[in-house]
Amino acid sequence: MDPIREGASGAAVEDIQERLGRLGYEIDEAELAEKSMGPSSVAAVAKFRLDQGMGLGTEVDAPTWSALVDAGYTMGDRTLYLRLPNFHGNDVLQMQERLNILGFSCGKPDGCFGVYTEAAVKEFQESQGMLADGMAFQDTFDSIDRLHHVWAGKPAAGPHPMGGMGFARAAGVLEHTQLSLTAEDPISRNVAGRIWNLASATSERSGLDLIEAPEVSREGDVAVIVLATTPLPEGSKMANLSTDDVETLPQRLRTTVESSREDVPVVRLELPLGLDYDGTFTTGDAQTFAVMLLDAICAAFDL
Repeated sequence: MDPIREGASGAAVEDIQERLGRLGYEIDEAELAEKSMGPSSVAAVAKFRLDQGMGLGTEVDAPTWSALVDAGYTMGDRTLYLRLPNFHGNDVLQMQERLNILGFSCGKPDGCFGVYTEAAVKEFQESQGMLADGMAFQDTFDSIDRLHHVWAGKPAAGPHPMGGMGFARAAGVLEHTQLSLTAEDPISRNVAGRIWNLASATSERSGLDLIEAPEVSREGDVAVIVLATTPLPEGSKMANLSTDDVETLPQRLRTTVESSREDVPVVRLELPLGLDYDGTFTTGDAQTFAVMLLDAICAAFDL
């Protein structure tokens, strides 16, 4: 495109002025009426360029126009998914920032929908019991918006780990939080039993208990945690979290519980064994998982 400079007028200038106005930049009423690139419009362009880190300048060239279009998007304006060229814009940036705060790391928020953002979207969708295809439709945006009370006003550099509870804090959480724990298979039942032992040793008044299945949760339970060693079965709508990223697990678990619409949220924690598990699993492995998961659970419910 040919750069649009001071003195220009017409529909293109009107479009630029409208976009700048929606972003909060002030433009003189007379210039708006005449659709002219006057002093206030030029000043608004210059400030916008500086705000975007584009350096000094007063003309709207192709990079400035692209940045102006990107800045005008807000999360939910369009469906976002991985493609080439990547989607980029303020809507992508907003989604990245919010997912990072919620514990689903996109890496450094850059406004570009790349492979890390797709992975974070998939993980968030799976935590909500949604189809985890990495495509952010309105249902994904709505789920993020329902967690406004979690991400609003918090720094978004992310991810935001919450681990390292310490004995005293963990005991306090266990004494004031009623949770049920169950498992799907022999290995995860081994780990669940060790978690219960650790919780009982941490506090005699621990509110964490073992149950046979999610359907027999106790009255007053804040949540039911289900341990498993295999991927979530196809078609299941149970909220599912990977435990590969230990640092962000507490925040992801809290996010999933807070966003649930069930009276007693049921959250499946998938141990990092997978379908290619070679059959070797030691007592030390089970104890390591148990310590790691109990710490994450306590951190998640340390309200």
